[in-house]
Amino acid sequence: MNENKRAIALGFFDGIHIGHSALISKVLNIAIDTGLTPSVVTFDTHPQTLVRGETTPLITSLEDRVGLINRLFHIDDIIFLHFDSNTANMPWYEFIDHLSSEFSAGHLVAGHDFKFGRGGAGNSSLLMEKCREMGIGCDIIPEVKLDGITCSSTFIRELIASGDIERANEFLGHPHVLTNVVRYGYRLGRTLGSPTINMLFEDDVLVPAFGVYATKVYLEDGSNHLGVSNIGVRPTVDNSTQQVTAETHILDFDGNLYGRKVRIEFHKYIRKEIKFSHTDELRAQIQKDCISAKSYFR
Repeated sequence: MNENKRAIALGFFDGIHIGHSALISKVLNIAIDTGLTPSVVTFDTHPQTLVRGETTPLITSLEDRVGLINRLFHIDDIIFLHFDSNTANMPWYEFIDHLSSEFSAGHLVAGHDFKFGRGGAGNSSLLMEKCREMGIGCDIIPEVKLDGITCSSTFIRELIASGDIERANEFLGHPHVLTNVVRYGYRLGRTLGSPTINMLFEDDVLVPAFGVYATKVYLEDGSNHLGVSNIGVRPTVDNSTQQVTAETHILDFDGNLYGRKVRIEFHKYIRKEIKFSHTDELRAQIQKDCISAKSYFR
């Protein structure tokens, strides 16, 4: 392998959907054919946050973005560029020069709608032209559609926010994920016969529609388990805060996971979050949710 040159996938890659997969897969094929090192160059902050002053909720955290690229494509060479005012104001051609001089770009791959440089002046046509001048290989990936719908992070965000997680997963090409450290909760689940682990969403990460989901839980020891996860504010047991949590009961598991890192995969939306009049009703419903989750995975 020519370790001095890279085949680079360019993009923000929020969620790593099927369009991103086509792009990164192209980089892997190029790396095999040319001996270049497969690489991904992305940004630590969504460009719209700075350029337009808009806060764009992210499908996945930076950690999950890295994890997905590692697991799905076995690429470890992931470069995060810090997106600040200097990056935003860089002329488009200087951005390509930067990739060549700083990251030894031997081949660039981008999506058809990739914009870069000051004011988004750089586009796929200019990228191709500049790469030819510099003797750098370049491929542009056309839009990827599913059922006639163009795959985009924006569309997937809408699906996740509405609770249509199965449809979102079709466009992602993998289950939607949340990775975080287990925190201490109220431990009420143990008294209900269904101990739970509690996790928070990072401030810039999209929260799925409130409700109960059939999930899979992946632990640091490599094991995975079926789970039932409630996304919301736990109205039955906690009226003091509106803090959103992911509270997961891991089926057929007994262990202390406080302070451990856990990955949750969302597979099926079971029901809306409900405020019960008594914890006995909540206990009964949790049992029904567990049956629903087992039935789904079966």
